Amino acid sequence: MKTKSRFGLSVAIAATIMGLGAFSVASAQDISPEHEAAAKAALQALGINNQFDEILPNQADLVQSQLTQVYPNYHSLIDEVVTDTAIALAPRRADLEKEGAQIYANIFTAEELNQLAEFYSSDVGKKFIQYGPIAARELGQAGDIWARGIARDLSQQAQEELNRRIEADGGTPVEATEVPAVPAQ
Repeated sequence: MKTKSRFGLSVAIAATIMGLGAFSVASAQDISPEHEAAAKAALQALGINNQFDEILPNQADLVQSQLTQVYPNYHSLIDEVVTDTAIALAPRRADLEKEGAQIYANIFTAEELNQLAEFYSSDVGKKFIQYGPIAARELGQAGDIWARGIARDLSQQAQEELNRRIEADGGTPVEATEVPAVPAQ
């Protein structure tokens, strides 16, 4: 019996997907072929389709691991069966891409999708995909730091102003209190 490695499984599944991709399910009735093509181009430019590529190999590895725990003496057979079954299921990957295109087509017009595809295929679009999450995380952290500083300063300055007004009114100022930390967003 042949034993196929994880790499071999991934290559086999990718080859099957590429070979059968042209035979995906028929276009959705509520979007035009041009709209669907624009949605698929946008998904490709955004790198979303690439995220789908590892689902089947990862699930195959999981099933193979689970079956090997139950039937440890049949590792080679399990490897062969899981690989063959995964390859048989690979054409279903086109359904996921089609569903993704349908979701995007329901939200964006074909023109908007073409603009997204053009932007995210550009150098700046690719850079945004790569570094956008980092910038968003750092911006969130900056916002949290700013919020804590504003809360501290607002409390301190409001307490000082309140004491000035209380004294001006002839009252006794209240002792400053510590402001609780603002929770992170």
